Amino acid sequence: MKVLITGATGLIGKTLVGLCHEEKIDVHYLTTSKDKIKNDSNYKGFYWNPTNGEIDEKAFDGVEAIINLVGASISKRWTKAYKKVILESRTQTANLIFNTLKNRDHTVKQFISASGISIYPNSKTRLYSEEDTDVDNTFLAEVVIAWEAAADQFKNLGIDVSKVRTGVVLSKNEGALPKLKQPVEAGFGAPLGSGKQWLSWIHLQDIACIYLQILMNEWEGTYNAVAPNPVTNKKMTKKIAYYLDKTLWLPDVPGFILKLILGEMAVLVLEGQLVTSKKLEKQGYTFQYYNIENALEDLL
Repeated sequence: MKVLITGATGLIGKTLVGLCHEEKIDVHYLTTSKDKIKNDSNYKGFYWNPTNGEIDEKAFDGVEAIINLVGASISKRWTKAYKKVILESRTQTANLIFNTLKNRDHTVKQFISASGISIYPNSKTRLYSEEDTDVDNTFLAEVVIAWEAAADQFKNLGIDVSKVRTGVVLSKNEGALPKLKQPVEAGFGAPLGSGKQWLSWIHLQDIACIYLQILMNEWEGTYNAVAPNPVTNKKMTKKIAYYLDKTLWLPDVPGFILKLILGEMAVLVLEGQLVTSKKLEKQGYTFQYYNIENALEDLL
């Protein structure tokens, strides 16, 4: 089997490539950096420039599935210009792939797209599943709507579509966890805002394995990729402090302070969604990291 991955050199992509190789799945990948192009027997890179509409069509040769992970970081300050980058890095890229496949013969049967749980409204009491149709009124929710619409268009080419609504990915050296643990390590850790906002998290190994299972089992539809046991911001902070053997002594950081510092980006830390993973579990996926305790024990 041969798969094309966008974002293959990113946090999730690197782990997923390793899992694909363990299953003898050859990987093609698209990159905007010609310096990152490799030409190994099972790992071949191809250049693209979505902004200019450039793509090396040889990337699609023999490919049965596409996993679209590409997307600019949401943890940089949301200026008007950068918000455009966040949106277009997700939609423009999918559109370029779609238009390329539409105009050529191909062997692609499956399109698997990253997405986000930020589509769901902020709530401290409501548990969201894939069946919920309520949508938040934030910028990130707008991004997810456009992101998923860009994925759904592949159905018009007779391609099966899967969308992976991902929670906060926890990894040792990249992503959210290093940012969460940094103030705790420095002795300035404290819950943010009320501390009661939900954090629906997932271990890096699990999110990569979920993509692999969707690929190998040809699961269609939308899936919430979160661990079965979300935690509040306060509990997460306390657990990080415990595994780092640090004491939390500061009061909770007021929400208005965070809004002054972060601006619109403050929703990343002050709001959250309580999201269920039951659909994935019913499909047969078994989480390796079920609770925050065993995830942090592994990562910290």
